[in-house]
Amino acid sequence: MSRNTEQTPLETAMVRLPRIVLALTALGTAAGAARLGVWWAGGFLAGGLGGWLNLRLIERAADRLMGLAVPSEGQARPSRPSGTALLIQFTALVLGAFVIIRYSGFNAQAAVWGFFTLPAAVLLEILYELTNFKNEK
Repeated sequence: MSRNTEQTPLETAMVRLPRIVLALTALGTAAGAARLGVWWAGGFLAGGLGGWLNLRLIERAADRLMGLAVPSEGQARPSRPSGTALLIQFTALVLGAFVIIRYSGFNAQAAVWGFFTLPAAVLLEILYELTNFKNEK
C-alpha cells in the first residue's frame, strides 16, 4: 500500500474522537438514568451532544484554517473568511444550550458534566496513543 492511501495517526485519531465522545455520552446518560433519574440523564445527554457539536465546530474551523494556510494542489487559495459565520454558530450553540437547560427542566450540573465528555475523550485518545505508540522512522 502506498503512503498516499494510508491515514496519518492524526487522521485516525480524528475519526475515533467523535465516536469516543458519543460512547461516553451514551454510557453517562444510561448510568445517570439508572442511578439519578431521567432529568439528570437528559441534562447529561444535552451536555454530551453539545460537546460533540463543539468538537465538530472546532474541527471545521481547523480544516478551514489549514485550507487557507496550505491550499490543495491544483486549487487556488480560497478567499479569506471573516469569521462571522463561526462566531454566529458558536453563539447559537451557547444560546441553544442555555435555553435547553434553562427551560427543559434538565439538571444543569449534569449538562456541564456531559459537556466534559469532550475533554475526557481527548484524554482517552491521548492515553490510547501513548499505550500503542510505535516508533516509526
